[in-house]
This record gives sequence, C-alpha cells and structure tokens, in this order.
Amino acid sequence: MKRLLSGNEAIALGAWEAGVRYAAAYPGTPSTEILENLAQYPGVVAEWASNEKVALDAAIGAAFGGARALAAMKHVGVNVAADSLMSVSYTGVKAGLVLVSADDPGCFSSQNEQDNRQYARFGKFPCLEPSDSEEARQFTRLAFDLSEEFSTPVLLRSTTRLSHSKSPVEVAMPEAPRTLEPLPPFERRPEHYVIVPAHARRLHPWVEERLQRIAAWAETAPVNRIEWGDRSLGIITCGMAYQHVRELFPNYSILKLGLVYPLPRQMIRDFADQVERVVIVEELDPFIEEQVRAMGIPVAVGKDYFPITGELTLARVREAALRAGLPVGPVPERVEPLTAPLVPPRPPAMCPGCPHRAFFYNLRRWRRQAIFPGDIGCYSMGFQPPFDAMDSIISMGASIGMAHGLKQAGAQEKVIAIIGDSTFFHAGLSPLANAVYNYSNIVVAVLDNRITAMTGGQEHPGTGITLQGRRTRAIDVAPVARALGVEHVWEVDAWDVRAINDVLKEAMAVEEGPAVVIVKGACVFTPYFQRRPVVAVDPETCNGCGTCFRVGCPAILKSDVIDPRTNQPKATIDALLCTGCTVCLQVCPQRAIYETGGTAA
Repeated sequence: MKRLLSGNEAIALGAWEAGVRYAAAYPGTPSTEILENLAQYPGVVAEWASNEKVALDAAIGAAFGGARALAAMKHVGVNVAADSLMSVSYTGVKAGLVLVSADDPGCFSSQNEQDNRQYARFGKFPCLEPSDSEEARQFTRLAFDLSEEFSTPVLLRSTTRLSHSKSPVEVAMPEAPRTLEPLPPFERRPEHYVIVPAHARRLHPWVEERLQRIAAWAETAPVNRIEWGDRSLGIITCGMAYQHVRELFPNYSILKLGLVYPLPRQMIRDFADQVERVVIVEELDPFIEEQVRAMGIPVAVGKDYFPITGELTLARVREAALRAGLPVGPVPERVEPLTAPLVPPRPPAMCPGCPHRAFFYNLRRWRRQAIFPGDIGCYSMGFQPPFDAMDSIISMGASIGMAHGLKQAGAQEKVIAIIGDSTFFHAGLSPLANAVYNYSNIVVAVLDNRITAMTGGQEHPGTGITLQGRRTRAIDVAPVARALGVEHVWEVDAWDVRAINDVLKEAMAVEEGPAVVIVKGACVFTPYFQRRPVVAVDPETCNGCGTCFRVGCPAILKSDVIDPRTNQPKATIDALLCTGCTVCLQVCPQRAIYETGGTAA
C-alpha cells in the first residue's frame, strides 16, 4: 500500500520498521516531526531530551545495551552533540545507532546553513543521504543494518525540502503488535566502551580500517547507482539535488550517490572514464567535488557555477547550468520563474496575546542603559521593530554566557540576558552556574511560556508532560535558579506591564551576583492560556498617539480615521485576532481602550 508521507514521516516509519526501541531528540525545525511521528508507533520509547547531546547520549546508552536507537536533531543540534558523536565513532556500538541530521539549506528556520556531511568525514563514519520519502524510509532501515555490520554510528542527512515535502512511500501494515521487552543482560566491553587514552590510541587504527571496509562495501551498495544515458555528460549528484538533475538532464548519464561518505572511489573513476565531461551538482559545500578533484578526476562544472549558498531549486540549477553552457533540457511547465514574483514582505511577528509582548515593551525603555544578549526562541523576534530590544543571538543558551563575558570584560551598561524556558533547560543551567560561581553582575530574564513554542509547541522538562503523553514532574525554574545559588529571584505575570517594569528596576539595582527574573505566562497555543474578554478602542477618546502600536500586536490596526489634533491615524482592534491580554489597554495614555465583555475568539 502506498501513502504520501513527508521525509520526516518516512524516517519515522523506517526506524520503526527497522525495530528501533529507543529514540530521543530535541525539537528543531526541520527535524521535529520525526520524533512526533515515531512516538505514535507501538513498542517504541520516544522522548524529548533537554538538549541534543543528552538525546544522543541516551541513544548511545540504549545501543550499548543492545537496543536499536535513533537520535534526531536539526543541523546545529549536531554541534551540541558533537563531543559524544566523535567518541562513539571510536567505541563502536552493539545495536544499531543512527543520528538524523536535518540540514537547512537556505536558512529557512536556522542561524546558519552548515553542511553536516562534513561531520561524517570528520568523525570517520558513514553518511547516507536520501532523495525522496521512499528512500528516506529505505535508507533509515539500511542505516541500522550498516551500523551493526560495521559497529559504527551512521549519519542520515536530510534537508528541509526532503523533511517537509511529500512523495509516495510503500507502507506495510504490521503483522502483529510490538511490545517493549526487557533487554538481555548488559555485555561489558570496557576495552571498547571506556574511551580512555590508552583505548583510544588502540581503537583509532580500527576506525581507519573500518572506514576502508565501508568504502569497499559502497562500491556495490544499491544506494549508489548509475543511470546511463548520453555519455557526453556525466553528472554526479546526491540528495534533493538529484531530483533537479533528473528533471533538467533527462537524457544524460547520472551517478546518483546515496552513501555520500565514504565515497565509492572506484565506481566514480569508472563512471568518469566513460563520460566526456564530469559535472557535480550538490547542495551547499563542494563535499563530493573536493574529494573527486583530489582523486585527480577533472570536474568540468561544479561549485564554480552551482551556488554554494542557499537551497538548490529547479530554477537555480537551471540558471547555473545555462551559465555554464550545459545542454539543459526543455523547461518543465511547473518550473518556478527565474525572477521571483514581487510579494509584500511578511516578517515573523509575535502572536496576539503572546506572553513576551509586555516584557519587550518594557525592555525597550532601557535600551540606553542596558545591553540585551538574546537567545533562540519566539522571543528572538524582540530584535525587530517596534521593540528593537535584542543586541545579539548566537546559539542555544549563549545569552547568559555572553552577558557574563560582557560584564567581566568591563561593560559599563547593565546587561540583561534573555532566554526562554525550554532553552533554559537546554543550555542555560551551566552558564547560570558559571555566573553564580564568578560573581557575575548580570540580569537573566527567563521568559517562561510553558512550552517549546518556536518549533510548534513541544513539551520540555518544565511542562510536566512527556512526548508520549505521560504526566511527570514539572521542573520549576525559580527553585532551580535558587538551588544554583542565585539569591535574587523574581517571578512576575507576563501580562502585568507595570509589575514587569518594577521587577526589572529591582533586578538591575542588584550589585553583587546575578539576578533572575522569571516572566511567567503561557503561550496562546497551549491549553494553559486563559483567554479573556476582547478589548476595543473608543474612537472618540483615541487621539492617534501611537502608543498602542508600540506593543507590536497584529490585532491592533491603524484605522482610516485621522485625529484632527495629532494628524495621526486612530487605532482600531480586530476582535477576531484579539485574545484579551490587555497589554494595549494598560499602556494607553488616553484610556481609550476598554474591555468589551465579549469572549475572545
């Protein structure tokens, strides 16, 4: 039976079909749906971890114990997990261990567009890259077999286009329900699993020899194949780029690589010997191209024409091929125009009722006196107008460390680090402990909206609910901060404009050690959010002062009515968007905004 599945859904299906017993991840676009789907299959323990390294460590433990295990994360998450990843390449595994890296060419939802195929070369383990959802399913299954055959972690690389687009997948119904059985007694292998220097020195030659064995396997592996056609042109490609190559060069010879590391070197040589010109089309880095050139094989067209930045689309590949003088086939009817259509810009904005709005409205007042290192989350949008209240964003948890470094280096301004609750549990505990230890005179604002909101509303250690719906202990931020040694801790209602400003004043007056302000208010898309009566603008009282526009709420609009005294448009509120949070009501100096008594939509 065939079904339309996204790449993420297909990876989850392939993992389940491969017999995965344990899976862990930290949510991050474009990888999030892998664990959300895998969690629904019987006989699998699937968990949100507090960060990507914790997820990989847990998967490694399960694999050491004899259970097939998977860890999934977006590309920057692999940076967090890299310490353990490099070591497990040396130790090897007992049961299959697969790490899914969902890369994001084009930076659709990320702070960079790194090419994580490089991790496979760096760590000396295999990397598979599917080109559609059916291959995503098949390659995931193969990855576990490969992992066990060669006792190695396997990297499965996806990209945003594969993760979120759908194509037909062969789905077989399970013959019998699967239950989670206890593992056999643990097999102690300290000579492998205890990676002390003496063992590491002995294991490194084994890793190199293993890589050669995998490369030999790759020469005849079904994931690498040649599609012969006109041999005047031979195109080497992989991943989603293969789909564009098939469409634009239908009559020419193609070497499609599914195992992108280690490369099947002899297969590539044989292919290159039988075509007149070699062209390499791949997304982001010249990962394959550099290795092919290092083999002494001339490459006629590569990254000198095909873009090294951004996602490869059909139009971009065609445009580059034309510039390179390649014989591109007829333009398919569905190809997107080479010139992008003019559409109005639509920057992301905080939702109506967002619990971060009152905080940033207040924070904007302190821009001349304070520096605002920010973090990764919905609150990242605080850098935009009308708030302009975030000065840096680097990586998960970096806000607190950067704030500490600024003050320790001699910054004269106050420094307020801005971090979310999920990010706090992900990577905020260690830098906060460091700030306490080193008497850092900073303010840490934890914006606690009771969810991982940016990636669609996943649970985390502070919510009290696991990925598979089990109720557990919710970890409260305030006691954790106090346990780390923070003496000055405040909790404040996210929609109380005056209270937030008062607490910020108190926190910035602290002269020794860090202060922590926890701004508590549930995301509007959680069941914890309490909708209130909608508010409206009295057009007679409003004078168009514009104060309400500075809270940045999409429900507040400029009306067509111009105030004769200020010559500015008066405000109006869209009752369908309003959630009744009352932030605009609290800041209106004219008291022109009032509660209607009607229920919010």
